[in-house]
Amino acid sequence: MNWDQLKAVLELRWQLTRNQWSRSKSGLRGAFAGIIVLAGCFLAAIAFLAGFFGGSFALRNAPASAVMLVWFLITGGFLMFWFFGLLGELQRSEAIDLQRLMHLPVRLGQIFVFNYLASHLAVSIVLALPAMVGLGIGLALVRGPRFLLLLPLAVSMILMVSAWTYCLRGWLAALMINPRRRRTILTLATMAIVALAQLPNLYFNVFGGRHALHRRGEMPFSSLLVAQKFIPPFWGSLSARSLVEGDVVPTLLATAGFLGLTAMGLRRAYSSTVRFYHGVDRAKKSGRVLAPAPSSASISTSRPSRFMERKLPGISEEASAVALASWRAMLRAPEIKMAWGMSFVVTVIVGVSIAVRSHTHLPAAAKPFLMPGLITFSLLTLTQFLSNQFGFDRDGFQTYVLSPLSRRALILGRNLAVVPIVALSSLVWLLLISVFLGLPVLTFTAALFQIATMTFLGAIAGTFISIYLPFRIRAASLKPTKISGARGLLLVVCQLLFPLLMFPVILGPLAELLLHSAEIAPTWPINLIYSVLLAGFAFLLYRLLLPGFARSFQHRETKILETLTSEVE
Repeated sequence: MNWDQLKAVLELRWQLTRNQWSRSKSGLRGAFAGIIVLAGCFLAAIAFLAGFFGGSFALRNAPASAVMLVWFLITGGFLMFWFFGLLGELQRSEAIDLQRLMHLPVRLGQIFVFNYLASHLAVSIVLALPAMVGLGIGLALVRGPRFLLLLPLAVSMILMVSAWTYCLRGWLAALMINPRRRRTILTLATMAIVALAQLPNLYFNVFGGRHALHRRGEMPFSSLLVAQKFIPPFWGSLSARSLVEGDVVPTLLATAGFLGLTAMGLRRAYSSTVRFYHGVDRAKKSGRVLAPAPSSASISTSRPSRFMERKLPGISEEASAVALASWRAMLRAPEIKMAWGMSFVVTVIVGVSIAVRSHTHLPAAAKPFLMPGLITFSLLTLTQFLSNQFGFDRDGFQTYVLSPLSRRALILGRNLAVVPIVALSSLVWLLLISVFLGLPVLTFTAALFQIATMTFLGAIAGTFISIYLPFRIRAASLKPTKISGARGLLLVVCQLLFPLLMFPVILGPLAELLLHSAEIAPTWPINLIYSVLLAGFAFLLYRLLLPGFARSFQHRETKILETLTSEVE
């Protein structure tokens, strides 16, 4: 290792950091960094003391299973915090950019090691490592020096997790050179984290895990022991149990295993990083060496996409073109994928939980009320998307302003592009409830018309808010740009009042319940008749308001354009 080179690079990094702090207003960035460092030291001290006193007093005479359980909980908490911070870890930039050093005569290996060590500045490590060290020292004081083996065990376990996370980050960095692919990966990662975080909820509330535990009365201890053998981070809890029993061999083997896995992860991460910065992977993916030049025959035989040439039935050609173009643009926008995906994930998780937990004791009279409420909840998850239909266009909105399209066709096309995802989310609810609760045919049919009603009413309210309260959405996120306080408050109020438009749908099941209870027209499908009439009324109302929306849009399109193209972040 060349210490002079490393010292020079670190001094350069420190000077650049100081320059960034000095350019901030009144040194606020430096003060904020100092506060974060002090807070981290305070949390680390608290975690160390908690582990030390827990090992010295609470676990002084505890059985082996109790010590194993404590170490298991600390490891599980660390992995949970690490998992939730994984998305930010994957987006974190390197402390020292290797690409800026490729033209300099420096050893990239030592810079790689420094960047890897800098990746350990995470809240999960600040809390978990001091707690494990304190617990090991506390146990060593009261139960023997062999418990000091827990210290290298804890360090090696954290190094293993961080090494493979660092390897994953390097692999994703090679994939995310394309900005659109980068945003898509981050979107999928966010949805995956949310979905995985709900697995315990699904287990206890859907698959009967909570009832199984109540029936057994205790955790299946033997199953826990078997499971930990196949999950490397939890080897530490088994090692702590073996130390209580007087056996140090499992601890030594676990530490060696952690260090071996750490070396494998770092070796793979370093090799992939060097290949990436040398351009080897990109050359292979682009096929610059082996790919032959495209021939005219191959170009002529390729089938172009006919998606944009299609025409929706019963819709004008202009509105159909706007709808298809908007739909294609939304399918390519990662932030819209995130909004749709999160709505779908929440819909499935909540819907399955409600359906499974309610199918045994839900009265038949309450089933017609369930669908309107759940569909309203589904629309609530899409409120930001429905009430800001132009905000995701950003600079592309000027294409609509400059186009010779009639504004009526433009508004209709944008609303038609929104219909599939709104209807799909509601249909998922309907299918889940129908499967698990066994909805009657008349109630199921009425729910279809209720979905149509809520779609029309949602389009009316969303178009109104989109025209009069538009705001720009940041690229690759769902966060709006900076808006005034009064405008933001008005926007929040409108979004909170958004579900009130769905109140008329509840009147159908309510009227049927009251009339049947009073034995008035007991055989009439009141809910179905009311839902059909209400859907027709909502359709006519939308048609009547559409020309007014078009005139309002034409009057305010320049103001909307100014709002959406303003890059105030």
